[in-house]
Amino acid sequence: MITKKAYGKVNLGLDITGRREDGYHLVRMVMQSVDIFDTLTFERLTHNEIITDENSIKNSGSANTVSGEAADGGIAEKPPIIITATNDPSLSLGEDNLIYKAARLLMDRFNIADGVRISLTKEIPIAAGMAGGSSDCAATLKGINELFELGLSEEELRDIGVTLGADVPYCIMGGTALSEGIGEILTRLPDIPKVTFLIAKPEFGISTKEAYGAFDSIPEADVKHPDIDGMVEAVRSGNLSGITDRLGNVLEQASIPAHPQIEEIKKIMGENGAEAALMSGSGPTVFGIFTDTDRAWAALERLQESELAAELFVAGPAQV
Repeated sequence: MITKKAYGKVNLGLDITGRREDGYHLVRMVMQSVDIFDTLTFERLTHNEIITDENSIKNSGSANTVSGEAADGGIAEKPPIIITATNDPSLSLGEDNLIYKAARLLMDRFNIADGVRISLTKEIPIAAGMAGGSSDCAATLKGINELFELGLSEEELRDIGVTLGADVPYCIMGGTALSEGIGEILTRLPDIPKVTFLIAKPEFGISTKEAYGAFDSIPEADVKHPDIDGMVEAVRSGNLSGITDRLGNVLEQASIPAHPQIEEIKKIMGENGAEAALMSGSGPTVFGIFTDTDRAWAALERLQESELAAELFVAGPAQV
């Protein structure tokens, strides 16, 4: 059995520089892993274990889903991918889930005969702009690679990952990084100075498609682009004020008018000790950067009183 942590991320900077003919947006982003993570365990299933496991699940109804093509009383034409969620029975874990897609892609490509049981413990908020699905996908690629001893390098996994999602290559790398292209061009950056993040996820979600679609309706002349080059230089020099002064996300310009709660959360964080606050990714999650952990916890209490956030976390940068 193999266990992998799938870390969430925040965007210290997010700029959109264009759009490809296939619809993908060209981006420049400074990404940062945070110490909020889903946990995935991977267990190899032999043919006999596949039959026993499938029958057990069908009889007990204990799994969210059993994915794979199973033949009654026999071995599946393709080895099954059995996914369960230990703490959120509402999750959809069918063939549209990135965990399933990642596992199936590698198992088909390498003609793996055995099946796999994957157990997910979810902590990263869903539809939050924190790359929870992409991070689970990245952890699955790494877990299947290790479980079945495929010998793929990180670079090879990243090349595969970008076919599944633009954030997946970064989630395979983790840490602090500049992400360009559609997310596949990565430059590792030094760790940022020690800080505490307060992370607030409102009750509602924003899909990536919704966020980017709303941004596309803004005339280019009205777009305020963040200083990504300055952010990268500040990270490289360990200049925290240079980082916080340059926090920026072009998607806020579309998301905040539609969801003013985002701006309200940012304001409360700023009034309660945050050096700066920003919407992460496609939103609606907001993160604040604090140099004093006690002040981060005090701001969390203020946000609890406001009832603007459904989920709140205090966390540091992840050590990946």
